[in-house]
Amino acid sequence: MGQDDLSSTKPSQQPLWMAAAFIVIGVLATTLSQPQMLARIPIQNLLKNELNVSRAQNAAFFFWIGFPWYFKPFAGILTDAYPLFGTRRRGYILLTISLTVLMWVGVYFTPHRYNLLLWACLILDTFMVVASTVVGGYMVEAGQASSSSGRLTAVRNWVEQFSYVIMGPTAGFLAAIAFGWTALACGSIVFLLIPGALFLIREQKIRLNRQELLERTGTQLRNIASAKTMWIAAGLMALFYIAPGIQTALFYKQQNDLHMTTEMQGFNVFLGGIFGIVAATAYGLVCKRYNLRTLLIVCLSLGTLGNLGYVWYSTVTHARVIDSVNGFAYTLCEVALMDLAVRSTPAGSEGLGFSLMMSVRNLALFGTDWAGSKAMEAWHLPFNAMVVANSVTTLITVPLVLALPAVLLTQRDADSITAEPAPHLALQE
Repeated sequence: MGQDDLSSTKPSQQPLWMAAAFIVIGVLATTLSQPQMLARIPIQNLLKNELNVSRAQNAAFFFWIGFPWYFKPFAGILTDAYPLFGTRRRGYILLTISLTVLMWVGVYFTPHRYNLLLWACLILDTFMVVASTVVGGYMVEAGQASSSSGRLTAVRNWVEQFSYVIMGPTAGFLAAIAFGWTALACGSIVFLLIPGALFLIREQKIRLNRQELLERTGTQLRNIASAKTMWIAAGLMALFYIAPGIQTALFYKQQNDLHMTTEMQGFNVFLGGIFGIVAATAYGLVCKRYNLRTLLIVCLSLGTLGNLGYVWYSTVTHARVIDSVNGFAYTLCEVALMDLAVRSTPAGSEGLGFSLMMSVRNLALFGTDWAGSKAMEAWHLPFNAMVVANSVTTLITVPLVLALPAVLLTQRDADSITAEPAPHLALQE
């Protein structure tokens, strides 16, 4: 089948519940099983207390293993333009998830040395990036095809926050026992995506010759280069996430100043996840009543206030309240920005466009965490100074919402969308 034949294929939508079910399984599997998620507290604890690394070295570890996530757009080009086994989604899921499971087995046998663990996690994340890109591209297709970007991004973030609910107590417990159990847990969870892809994704077979593959790559790049609204949205996201990071600094403060055990740290993550679920649920309900401009302004303002609460992070009780409030406020920011990302992604380049914006997020998030930890050690900056700097940077994004293109902001979730999905990319019966 040639390019013209593909373009003329009549689209037929897969039931929304099936799309939502796959997104639930996909996000759960590709979120929890990352070394940066369920394994983060065990790895951080191993690095800090077994290998005795500094705060900056600890943050650097997660920055470098996240390297594949910063180049996620290449995975987007791959999955959008080059079908694998005749499919753009299912084939990539089956291959990369199988390799991810094998890599978690490899991590189990990796000696506890900084560089060896770093390389093992780096290779593992490379496979996970492709699987995550497929899930994100599928979500964009479903959201644009059914005018449900707000609801599906709310589902995505609901599941992401549910992952934190599971991750908190589980990660805290895993950090207190043999590290091999962490590898076993992560490998088992990511495997869930294989039956999810087999039963929930319906795709027509795509056959392309070599010339058509090259043409599709050029089309993808031209699509993205000319997507002015997407680049403007990516700029706003970059400014939000580029605030000086405090995540690793917070981990050390919890253990060194508040004398928290890993189980107590995990409980705080649990609380943030619970309130994050409330926030994602609330967004899913109100996105049909208010346009995206209103939602972004309100959510980013609340995010600023939620982050500022870390100034009072001085006791275990305060820590639990602040992590809960910030879990709610930060999730509102995340889901609103994801809604913006879905709406601004050009049709036909779902995997590439969405992954490009997620790369902006990942690079800023992990890069600033390392930079923040390094700045605190090099210049002896107090924790509260970093909190204030983080909050001010977030606050700057609020008025900038008004500069975003009106076509992205004035519609509510139930409104019809102007951008039509590319016919050959539509969800199939």
